[in-house]
Amino acid sequence: MRMLLVEDNDDLAETILDRLRAEGHSVDREIDGNIANELLRHACFDIVLLDVNLPGRSGYEVLRSLRARGDTTPVLILTARSQIDDRVIGLDAGADDYMVKPFDFRELTARCRVLARRRSGAASNIFSAGGFVFDRGAKRATIDGEDAQLRAREIQLLEILIDNLGRMLTKEEVADKLYTFDESPSLNAVEQLVTRLRKKIDGTPLTIKTARGLGYMAYVTDEN
Repeated sequence: MRMLLVEDNDDLAETILDRLRAEGHSVDREIDGNIANELLRHACFDIVLLDVNLPGRSGYEVLRSLRARGDTTPVLILTARSQIDDRVIGLDAGADDYMVKPFDFRELTARCRVLARRRSGAASNIFSAGGFVFDRGAKRATIDGEDAQLRAREIQLLEILIDNLGRMLTKEEVADKLYTFDESPSLNAVEQLVTRLRKKIDGTPLTIKTARGLGYMAYVTDEN
């Protein structure tokens, strides 16, 4: 998933970044509420992890501005404020979830998976099509019980395609979801990644279609 972390505590931010990136997510970080607010006007993310006490503009203000624009990106509030009133303010402002610091990082990643499932309409971490099974939690794909031997970036791409089954994604959209602002991949790199993934899942009901000039779409073929 492509995430934005808005957190001004360097130590905590680095820990969160290390954990999420180790799980295969692409994560950008901002520390200032005003900068984060402007970034969210122009860039798309799958999930925003948002601290409340920020320089420039509070997390609540960033969240209200996001929702006022009609942006439905899932937002998980991260804050040291533990009072019920604070939670109510955050949820009423449009937050999808709320975690109080300090928190367990296993729970953080699990809640991110829940938000991703909710947005894509999936009921569980497990996606299956015939003998092909993808476990979002374990970041592992199997074919007829055997590990598909996917690399981290291939797992990222697979998750993006599964979350957008039946929807055409342009190369630019795929690149935006795969890479952070610090990375500068070419669209050719996206093509090569799609080609590798397609070869590894060849023969399964999950099909990746390339539409020249348009992009990519994943769908499940008739298993009968």
